[in-house]
Amino acid sequence: MLKERARTVAYWVWMADILLTAAAFLLAWFLRSNLAPKLLPGLFPTELYPLSRYLGLLALIVPIWTVLLLTREAYTSRRLVSMAAETWHVFQVVALGTLSLAAAGWLLRLDFFSRPFLALFAGLNLLFLLAEKLALRLTARYVRRRGFNFRTLLIVGLNVRSAEVASIIEKHPHWGLKILGFVAPNGEYPAEYAGLPVLGAGEDLERILQDEVVDEVFFVLSRRQLDEFEDAILLCSELGIRSRVALFFPHLKARVLLEELEGIPLLTFTTVPASPFPLFLKRLGDLVVSFAGLVALSPLLALIAVVVKLTSRGPVLFVQERCGLNGRRFRLFKFRTMVLDAESRRAEVDHLNQVNGHAFKAPDDPRITGVGRLLRRFSLDELPQLFNILKGDMSLVGPRPPIPDEVSRYQRWQRRRLSMKPGLTGLWQVSGRADLEDFDRWIRLDLSYIDQWSPWLDFKILLKTIPAVLSGRGAA
Repeated sequence: MLKERARTVAYWVWMADILLTAAAFLLAWFLRSNLAPKLLPGLFPTELYPLSRYLGLLALIVPIWTVLLLTREAYTSRRLVSMAAETWHVFQVVALGTLSLAAAGWLLRLDFFSRPFLALFAGLNLLFLLAEKLALRLTARYVRRRGFNFRTLLIVGLNVRSAEVASIIEKHPHWGLKILGFVAPNGEYPAEYAGLPVLGAGEDLERILQDEVVDEVFFVLSRRQLDEFEDAILLCSELGIRSRVALFFPHLKARVLLEELEGIPLLTFTTVPASPFPLFLKRLGDLVVSFAGLVALSPLLALIAVVVKLTSRGPVLFVQERCGLNGRRFRLFKFRTMVLDAESRRAEVDHLNQVNGHAFKAPDDPRITGVGRLLRRFSLDELPQLFNILKGDMSLVGPRPPIPDEVSRYQRWQRRRLSMKPGLTGLWQVSGRADLEDFDRWIRLDLSYIDQWSPWLDFKILLKTIPAVLSGRGAA
């Protein structure tokens, strides 16, 4: 009965999503066609084509949005999904739907299609769907707090972790999960555990599932005990009861993902971002910005090349082997800022190093040329790395690429900074740049970036990089 009710609710939510999307479409047409020409005649001097011309687009919108909503699991249980995660799912639906609609308009040569209208529709659609999800969430929380719309569950396992799982669930009544009790793994068991009844042992599970109304079973067991309960998990599958396995690795900080290889389930442990769409946006941004930057800055790049060539002997570019993603070697490009024999004179200036650790930073390095000092102050020597970004060796934002000799002396925990593609700028650059004299703190900032990464974090770092570069603060 509960599953049928859930399906019915899902149908109603889908219908609400589509109706709200259609409402956003109609409101966008009205605002762009009727209000915009009156309020902003300079930007929008004319009205749109008649609404009857635009209504045909709904025949594209409904199937596109339906497919995207279904693939983003919008109609599965959202009890344990945070509002932030649901917001991201809705954003993906609207973004991908808008791109698909724009592509369809271009392929079908719909000449009446207005780009401002499309942008307005996307914004309104995002606003409407997020408002709906928030309203549904608040309504569900209110209903569940009053004891309705809940799912019952059993917890298999009597241990510290199972007690912790029970405590977490009981602290979040808005999830709508009601714990019936525990099931002991085997042998003798107490009448209650962690304030909840113990309904039996593992061999009693089939009887318990038949006697009680159970929607879900949480298996909170050691890895050794899981082997013994394989039949119990199969039993839940046969009875149509959802089973969940809680995995606990005490010393592991990695996120756990469940993936599939041609039908073979894979349990993936990762400490780096793995969501494909945000990573796609990151790479797309790298390509667009690096290409546009190379085109727009080409006169400046040519001027710097000429100045470097005329003011000191040697090549224009300094090319050095660096370590990229997971230690991949690549050739990094910079404008040369030092004298030609700088590498052979490194031992002469080791005493000037101001970084505690494996990196080398010496603002007063005598090997730096006069022009090189100016280029370094405003990070102009880094501009050729736009080629590295376009090629895919680097990203706009990320840990700075180290040299192989530095990496060979890393401690094990420091090597994790190689788990993400290196960047032109990063968290340490906007936290003081070369003023950071503690190498370990430098590494921890890189690891903090990896752990907290999001497209929004990249955007904030890029914004903070501009004043840091223009001021020349902490440059070396």
